[in-house]
Amino acid sequence: MTVRRRDVLACLAAMSDAETGRTTTVAALSAALDANEATVAEHVTRLAAGDLAVRAPDAGVRVTVTGEELLELGAESVVVVPPSPDDAGGDGGE
Repeated sequence: MTVRRRDVLACLAAMSDAETGRTTTVAALSAALDANEATVAEHVTRLAAGDLAVRAPDAGVRVTVTGEELLELGAESVVVVPPSPDDAGGDGGE
């Protein structure tokens, strides 16, 4: 089964909580989505790069407030582009 990143984010939001810090695991997400664990792990890595998920020190993962808010918008297709290292600290002009 092909799993979309948005599906992983939605499942992550259902199985974790940004406010309480409740986490889940990639294995649990994979089982819930009936998807390959390596594929789900890659999606989680990309979600974390876009500040939509965060990995916990105990190997858990949880949705962020930003991830929850993005889902609340109800968009079926979203492109998140993390800032490049060149953008850090700049004002965008000269």
